[in-house]
Amino acid sequence: MEKVLAIGMFSLMFLEDINRVKNLGVNAYRFSISWARILPKGRFGEVNQKGVEFYNNIINDLLFKGIEPFVTIQHFDHPQELEERYGGWLSPLMQEDFVHYAKICFEEFGDRVKHWITINEPNMLADTSYVLGASPPGRCSPPFGKCSHGNSDVESLIAVHNMLLSHAKAVQLYRQQFKPKHQGYIGMVAYASCYVPYRDDNFSREAVERAFATNVAWVLDPVIYGKYPPEIRKYHGKELPEFTEEEMRLLKGSVDFIGINHYTTLYAVDCLHYSSECTSKDNRPIRGFVKTTGVRDGITIGEPAGKKSRFFIVPQGMELTMDYIRIRYPNITIYITENGYSPPSVSNVHDMLQDFKRVEFLQTYIAALARAMRKGAKVKGYFAWSLLDNLEWADGYSPTYGLYYVDRTTQERIPKLSATWYTEFLAKPDPIEYLSRVQ
Repeated sequence: MEKVLAIGMFSLMFLEDINRVKNLGVNAYRFSISWARILPKGRFGEVNQKGVEFYNNIINDLLFKGIEPFVTIQHFDHPQELEERYGGWLSPLMQEDFVHYAKICFEEFGDRVKHWITINEPNMLADTSYVLGASPPGRCSPPFGKCSHGNSDVESLIAVHNMLLSHAKAVQLYRQQFKPKHQGYIGMVAYASCYVPYRDDNFSREAVERAFATNVAWVLDPVIYGKYPPEIRKYHGKELPEFTEEEMRLLKGSVDFIGINHYTTLYAVDCLHYSSECTSKDNRPIRGFVKTTGVRDGITIGEPAGKKSRFFIVPQGMELTMDYIRIRYPNITIYITENGYSPPSVSNVHDMLQDFKRVEFLQTYIAALARAMRKGAKVKGYFAWSLLDNLEWADGYSPTYGLYYVDRTTQERIPKLSATWYTEFLAKPDPIEYLSRVQ
């Protein structure tokens, strides 16, 4: 496969926006299909042909303009019908529904889509929806949050377990029934922060390994090696569901590639030996007895970014994360499926458009990625997040990750300085080599 320099985003005025994608000079575009749009009632109802037509129009126009579609078929949403019938991801019945949905996607779009992503960030979905209760279905328990239902200690592990098995069964279906004819590739995306030691001692360095294992390897070890990481089994074995021998065989090697969404670097605080440092007001998940934070001695780990209190600019974090992936999974193909910058605040449109900080972010993070590639990371593509200033889930429109500013009254798209820089960068004969030389 050729290396891909690309962009990821959803879009409404899709025909005009696909022209913007083409004008940027990218050769791939990542977007997601809404499960509820295709099957409003899951396998208990009919296919919504209007939804199929909408995505066909996107795929066809992308291909007409020479842009490869990278399609994610589950990006946090699922039909409400499935939540009401059996509890969504907390039930193994969800596996049957997901495979049913995946089959429809493969049947309707597989003749043109050659790169499939089954599930986006199962680890992030589990934490926000089943530990913190911040996203639908909003389940949690104290001290992580105050929800009407939920068990933060157990439910995220169950949800991820069902997502992993749903992924593996969908991949088996694709490889048996569709890959021989369509010759496509299929993978999964993990959310991957970088972790560095809070203290300069062996306990903190071990905490870094546990943080990576219980956040990133939690979802990648099963689809590559067929089993959970020993670290999460050691510290959460009583709550962690078991895979059968058959399920382990199904999971092992069930990715042609992995996608990595990377935004931030955090300190890993060892809670086994420094329990007094592990009280936290933000109630973030503490798996593997590791607390993560972006602040040490009152100083942030990097310049704050976005509206999130835990997003910081640390370019080396991209390199360190890729080092971890390369060492733990030495033969796997990697795509950076999300990486981007939003300012903490912008006072006016002029400052929004003159986004020097985003340009610097892209330069330094892609350069860090190039360093990791020279060490052997098998990175085949990079998707900048995002094309437009878009709806960022519960944060609404206040985060602005786009290369294009959107006037919310007129819907006019205005290119930012970063869009111009990205176009010029991609036009170079070897963009990554160029950036590695100038950084």
